[in-house]
Amino acid sequence: MDGTVQRVLAIDAALAACSAAVLVDGEIAAERFETMARGHAERLLPMVRETMSAAGLDFESVELIAVTIGPGHFTGLRVGLAAAQGLSLASSRPLAGVTTLEAVAAAASADGLLAVALESKRADLYLQLFASGEALTEPLAMMPAQLATFAWPEGEVALAGDGAARLAPILAAAGRKSRRLGPDGPNAAAVARIAAARHATAAALAAEPLYLRPPDVTFPKDRRR
Repeated sequence: MDGTVQRVLAIDAALAACSAAVLVDGEIAAERFETMARGHAERLLPMVRETMSAAGLDFESVELIAVTIGPGHFTGLRVGLAAAQGLSLASSRPLAGVTTLEAVAAAASADGLLAVALESKRADLYLQLFASGEALTEPLAMMPAQLATFAWPEGEVALAGDGAARLAPILAAAGRKSRRLGPDGPNAAAVARIAAARHATAAALAAEPLYLRPPDVTFPKDRRR
């Protein structure tokens, strides 16, 4: 296979939704998207099968499988990665990773400065800045106090992601103008386009989970004490 792929299956379950999409010759042939707080494990693979059927493809005809790698919610992120890895092994197709932040940025299509902010289910926000589609920062996990004193670039800030509602008043208190764009989270259609565009290039990402902080874990007490 050379660096060009024409048929990509992409999936996402990293945040508060599940989605699947099939890209054929640069166009989305079929996609499914459902918002959900839980139930990703039960819904994702049936959604993949529905999307493949709607696109009129079997798994052997797919050239690349793409999946969101985070940052995201621990359980959903692992569900998506496990499903993608299983599909990759079963079909002997390569697997590509796309971050949730860049998928939201691609769907937002902002011309100038864009801040993608995603809820982490804790006090901090996941954040990454983009300008005209190019990343200005690495993915970050920042507390509200850090966001207030962050060295924001000059100019109005476009906001995307479900964390934008929390970020907007922080920027306003700091005297910064902002405007809200969509979407609230990633979708598999954007994931498919990103993965296809950079497959076999230096910018390609492995399908390894991107954790910006440790997961919430409660360890059992040592009963020997």
